[in-house]
Amino acid sequence: MSAEKTGEKTALPGVNIEHAVGETPVVTPALGANAEDPDDINPLRGIPREELLADVERFARETGLEGHLDLLQKGALLVQSPYNEVDLTEDEARAIREETTHKWKNPRALYFTVFVTSIASAVQGWDVTGSNGANLSFPDAFDIADTGAKCEAAGNCSNNSWLIGLINAMPFITLSLFACWLSDPLNHYFGRRGTIFIGAIFSLLAPIGSGLSQNWKQLLACRMLLGMGMGIKDVTVPVYSAENAPASIRGALVTTFQMFIAFGIFLGNSANLAVRNTGNISWRLQLGSACIPALPLLMGVLFCPESPRWYMKKKRPEAAFKSLLKLRNNPIQAARDLYYMHAMLEYERDHIGQTHGPGVIGFAQRFGELFTIPRNRRATLASFIVMIAQQLCGINIIAFYSSSIFTNAGASVQKALLASWGYGLVNFAFAWPAIWTIDRFGRRFLLLFTFPHMAWTLLAAGFCFWIPSTSPASLPCIALFVFLFAAVYSPGEGPVPWTYSAECFPLSHREVGMSWAIATNFFWASVLTLTFPPMLQALGSVGAFGFYAGTNVIALILIFFFVPETKQLTLEELDNVFAVPTRTFAKHKLTKVLPWFIKRWVFWQRDAVCEPMPRHREE
Repeated sequence: MSAEKTGEKTALPGVNIEHAVGETPVVTPALGANAEDPDDINPLRGIPREELLADVERFARETGLEGHLDLLQKGALLVQSPYNEVDLTEDEARAIREETTHKWKNPRALYFTVFVTSIASAVQGWDVTGSNGANLSFPDAFDIADTGAKCEAAGNCSNNSWLIGLINAMPFITLSLFACWLSDPLNHYFGRRGTIFIGAIFSLLAPIGSGLSQNWKQLLACRMLLGMGMGIKDVTVPVYSAENAPASIRGALVTTFQMFIAFGIFLGNSANLAVRNTGNISWRLQLGSACIPALPLLMGVLFCPESPRWYMKKKRPEAAFKSLLKLRNNPIQAARDLYYMHAMLEYERDHIGQTHGPGVIGFAQRFGELFTIPRNRRATLASFIVMIAQQLCGINIIAFYSSSIFTNAGASVQKALLASWGYGLVNFAFAWPAIWTIDRFGRRFLLLFTFPHMAWTLLAAGFCFWIPSTSPASLPCIALFVFLFAAVYSPGEGPVPWTYSAECFPLSHREVGMSWAIATNFFWASVLTLTFPPMLQALGSVGAFGFYAGTNVIALILIFFFVPETKQLTLEELDNVFAVPTRTFAKHKLTKVLPWFIKRWVFWQRDAVCEPMPRHREE
């Protein structure tokens, strides 16, 4: 049955057509812009109908998709404008309409893919907490303890602190300097699934090797291999999830990556508690148990469909269409998204990225274009800020060293592990709201809302160290504010960096852009992990916590001026977001948004109006 037509518009039954375009490139009113705004990047706008249909026919003939020509032509018309006359069957009209009315109604293959690949991050979370618990015993086992009479007599407590920090930081050093950059060529040759599979092999074997290490040098080498696996996976999984997901729930689905990090932290803390009384082998079990999540990842990823955008980048549209048929509810959606990817690749080739050479030359060229092409440079800056902010906020001083922090507050080993378990539970429980809030309120809003609260809770936790350790109130007060800090972090700065970085780069630069973002995150994670033990000795717990409370404020300022919103826009529509010059964006926030915020929320002037940012686009 054809869709009901009204004048020159196509009306889908029971819904305004502007809200039924889902993954199409038109920036509809539902997404916060005018569908006919000439500044919106839509490579099909303005092409006469007959010429567009002829282009689609040529595309179908050249790619062997002649049998789907009717679907492709209808999809191309939907891409061009929501006001085009398109004859849709009842099932096709329902599928387009339900992208808005039932946005969570998607094929099981989509959810299975996101679930399985997000398990990759559980390895990371489990390892962080495994080393957290192992820090209480492996330094003694390898005679590198940084506290106690023995190291004081030898005069090497400070050196041992740096060595312990190096062992803990080695996965992140390896990841940021080597592993994440390997993901680009691996993705090029093996695809998203193959790259994740390779990373899972490292993630399975490296923790086992860590648990079997006989000296600190062997442990350091195994943690280097662990960093290789983490880097390969961490770059690829968020990109893979973002490329497979519909725009309306992309943020929520990519958020599962961070949620599984929190889940891995919780499981790791649980494992630490479970093996706490196993004597001299407890640290071996704590480190080795991180291999457990790698097993379902290795097996499950083989049953996931490959990214259709990767197939299109490799000029395999027929394979891309088969993947889309598994990831979308109706063939009309698959055909529409397929042609849109083709159109945007052509646009990017002409206006954003150039043709790149193979191998190292192509990689170097794409990396350079992250900084030389204005659209890419703005995404590079924004991803850098949200990623470094995850370290500036101080969450990882808790994740990496909570057991040591709590023992410094006078807690026993068992109480320290129990308090760390409570932190892991809070971190995981409060990661769930991000599934609903990240697409509803937006990435930028969550960051601006949560960073002030992270600053004061971390500062309050630091002040609680002034309570004498002999007081029964000491540990509960410290734990309370640490838990509040984790509760604020988990739905905000926890999931946003991964989602934001996976979506902000154009397809032509997505792998190298995500490599840049991950390298930024984990380079500073390695700096934090390496320096925190000496910082704790030099500044004490109050000084260390106060330092990171201050860096929360710095991160908040950077986000306010340089990080635009990306919620509920297709990956291709984001080209328009990052077309706004950085100076224009920052000036608008300083001269328009900040005065409005002060009037509205400080002086409670309800009639205050925030002027919208000019729709300026740099050519």
